Amino acid sequence: MTPPHTQQIPVVVLAGFLGSGKTTLLNHLLRNRAGTRIGVIVNDFGSIEIDAMTVAGQVGSTVSLGNGCLCCAVDASELDTFLETLTRPTARLDLIVIEASGLAEPQELVRMLLASENPHILYGGLVEVVDAAEFDGVRERHPEIDRHLAVADLVVLNKTDRVGEGEQERLRRTVAELSRPAAVISAVHGRIDPELFFDPAMRPDGEEKTRQLTFEDLLREEEGDDHDDHAGHLHAAYESVDFTSDVPLDPRRFIAFLDSRPEGLYRIKGFADFGAGDRDNRYALHAVGRFLRFVPQPWARGEQRLTQLVLIGAGIDAEALRAGLTACRAEPGPETPDTETERAMWGVLRYVQREPEPEDVREEAAAET
Repeated sequence: MTPPHTQQIPVVVLAGFLGSGKTTLLNHLLRNRAGTRIGVIVNDFGSIEIDAMTVAGQVGSTVSLGNGCLCCAVDASELDTFLETLTRPTARLDLIVIEASGLAEPQELVRMLLASENPHILYGGLVEVVDAAEFDGVRERHPEIDRHLAVADLVVLNKTDRVGEGEQERLRRTVAELSRPAAVISAVHGRIDPELFFDPAMRPDGEEKTRQLTFEDLLREEEGDDHDDHAGHLHAAYESVDFTSDVPLDPRRFIAFLDSRPEGLYRIKGFADFGAGDRDNRYALHAVGRFLRFVPQPWARGEQRLTQLVLIGAGIDAEALRAGLTACRAEPGPETPDTETERAMWGVLRYVQREPEPEDVREEAAAET
């Protein structure tokens, strides 16, 4: 029997060297959150929390960490203290963003998140912001940027309005080579589509009635902003691919597809039906960059059994992805799993995180009262 599913909140690490535009990008997300409740951990370097003051008032749940780098903590327990505050049910958050100090080691933040024992969080990826106009100089002074880019899941090449087209293309090639297989998108003033970070929630927020933000809304906002005259939709930098199948997936083929996912494919989300591999559950899929997780969820009575996936990336081949997923469909077979199918399902189950035991859930509930 599948244990009760605990709601998990994605935690995104937003990194980049000083002046790359992280806070500008974060504020853009907070202004265009479309009812999504975002918690922010601001990891300022120094005792005056300038970034914390910049985002103050934009979001209801903010934890500011002054006087040093969060990434210098020796283990995950210190970060867990702050995450525990933001993951309490009363906060009702949909996403947590850690804005790392410009002098932080982002891979250490990622390590701590992956090592965290907080059952309410889910790693949401490392987003590295790069200043296009200053990249060469920053790289010369701080060669560690190559290491940061190497572990990124998404790279935002920011301030592209400050370089020419030829220079921008050169920078894209360099950054893509250093961050492979991460997706690389260009931006001005940190304005990227919020869907790259989260799925907009359709929920009233306070007295405000909200709805899902559309690309048209974002375009109108761009056109009404005097300091930002760049053209085009925010989603032009990436492509979204939908896939639906009423034929179950072969677990071995699907895992092979995921293990070999192409460069530039940033997010995969949705539900997979493995047919005889598990008749009782569909599998919610969360993939960001190199990170992959499945969560089994019981089928509802009378629910149509479908695989429904959305793939998001930059520079991806949509038709090749659809063809690859189509090739993952299972051949007709027995209604009950055979030995081969059971073995294949172990490839899926190794990406399933253990849910808290009932005693753990009761203890958490008691702690809240």
